[in-house]
Amino acid sequence: MDASSQRPLELILARNLLSSLSTPAFLADRTNDIIFYNEAAGALLGRRFEEHGTMSADEWLNDFGPLDERGEPIPLEEQPVNVALRSNRAAHALHRIRSLSGAIHPVEVSGVPIIGADGFHGAMVFFWVAGEPPR
Repeated sequence: MDASSQRPLELILARNLLSSLSTPAFLADRTNDIIFYNEAAGALLGRRFEEHGTMSADEWLNDFGPLDERGEPIPLEEQPVNVALRSNRAAHALHRIRSLSGAIHPVEVSGVPIIGADGFHGAMVFFWVAGEPPR
């Protein structure tokens, strides 16, 4: 892998942090691809990251959501957390996600932008089943 294809240090460090947490979380790059999700997220979603690897935003949306009250995926450009992250602001929202088993989970979602010296690199997004404290 040459230097131009390596991930920014900020994303590498964020992945290391998320891998040590028991709160479900994922890491998205500046193109909205899901480049990592931790073990806790995999348990809730029904698939470990190692079983699939990096996912495009469209794949994530189709497989897991977030979903509106009718069970339809919320378009990326309309997701409150994504809008805030693109504005370099943290955000919090209530959503529904779907696990691979088809179970729908109401979740609280908090996102934090990852900003380096050269600008926006991506985001860390934490989520947990609504009404349950994060573990």
